[in-house]
Amino acid sequence: MNPTEQLHDLGQSLWLDNITRTMLDDGSLSHYIDELTVTGLTSNPTIFDKAISGGDAYDEQVAAAGPGADSTEELFFELALSDLREAADVFAPVHERTDGVDGWVSLEVSPLLADDTDATIEQATKLHGEADRQNLFIKIPGTGAGRVAIEEAVFAGVPVNVTLLFSRAHYLGAADAFMKGVERRIKAGLDPAVGSVASIFVSRWDKAVMDTVPDELRDRLGIAIAMRTYQAYRELLDSERWQRLANEGARPQRLLWASTGTKDPEASDVLYIEALAAPFTVNTMPEATLKDFADHGTVREPLPEDGGDAEQVLAEFGAAGIDCEALAAQLQEEGKQSFDDSWADLMKSIEAERERLAAR
Repeated sequence: MNPTEQLHDLGQSLWLDNITRTMLDDGSLSHYIDELTVTGLTSNPTIFDKAISGGDAYDEQVAAAGPGADSTEELFFELALSDLREAADVFAPVHERTDGVDGWVSLEVSPLLADDTDATIEQATKLHGEADRQNLFIKIPGTGAGRVAIEEAVFAGVPVNVTLLFSRAHYLGAADAFMKGVERRIKAGLDPAVGSVASIFVSRWDKAVMDTVPDELRDRLGIAIAMRTYQAYRELLDSERWQRLANEGARPQRLLWASTGTKDPEASDVLYIEALAAPFTVNTMPEATLKDFADHGTVREPLPEDGGDAEQVLAEFGAAGIDCEALAAQLQEEGKQSFDDSWADLMKSIEAERERLAAR
């Protein structure tokens, strides 16, 4: 049994943080499902930018749809939905076998809408309807405006992947928004089983403090934040509020580890995969990290439900001058800007492709 199978058997879902049309066409995704126990995938603007600009796989659709698209953004969503519908169909047997727990793919709303609640709700609902796939999440950032949009989307029955979460407080805010949406559905007599995951970004913590903390604390902050959040997650699942919702047929919002590719060249390439093994969670990993873990990863003891030594480690970071709450807010703001920049690059790439093909 290879390490990915062992991790899956421990109770963690392994998702691929990548999608390309080539991967769909050449059978690579099916190979990852069959051989590496991959049960879902996530996408983002940077991933699509690399896929669209990295070859000619999208030329035919860009040439056909480009002239009729009202905007570059509209053309992008046509391209992305084509890929994600196909990927959702590939994962449909997993989704059916797990009764909707697993087998999900994700599409992000425009990051330019991160602070516009109404526009986020409108686009999330529109995209999910156009996708026409039960196992497609719409990614909504867990910002202040985003939390309102999350509640409304869940109430409308739209499955949500909450992104850009960096701390326990961010996670609890997203979980509260999710549960409010579910509570409203129950009150309205609607099916409360709306899928959702809450995505905690891990490696960006360590990158942010890499050059400012003592060597003994290097590459330990992201894991400690994850452990603290995992404790809050397990406590929430045991809470009276959640038990009441589960009794009505609601499905838990699973905790997802994102940004799990190692950014420190001196650290293990499977650092965050090995450290964050935990039942009833998801780890979405870059393609290279997935392959590295399958090749030489080790499945360790699962994360302790009580958070282990997270608070002690975080106290050491505090003593070293790191204000984790302030840094969480900073990382979320930087993440929003990074997503905006990636979106702008993606739009430029698609426009360049449209112009190139139109000139042929």
